[in-house]
Amino acid sequence: MKPFAFAAALMLAAAPALANHCPADMAKIDEALASGTELSEAELTEVKALRAEGEELHKAGDHAASVEELGKAMEILGIE
Repeated sequence: MKPFAFAAALMLAAAPALANHCPADMAKIDEALASGTELSEAELTEVKALRAEGEELHKAGDHAASVEELGKAMEILGIE
C-alpha cells in the first residue's frame, strides 16, 4: 500500500473514534463545571468558549479540531 493511501485509510478509520470522543469530553467538562471550580472568571469564560467551539466543530463534522478545543478546556479544568 502506498504511503498516501495508508495515511488516508488511517484517517478514515480514526474519524468514528474521534466523533465518539467529543461528546464524552463535553460531558466531562459539563460535569466539572456543574460540580464547581476554583477558576477565575477569565478562566471560566475561556473554558465555556472552548467548550462551545468544540461542540460547534463536532456538529460541523470536524472532530479532530473539536477534540483539540475540548482538550484545551479540559486542561484548564485539570481533567483528563
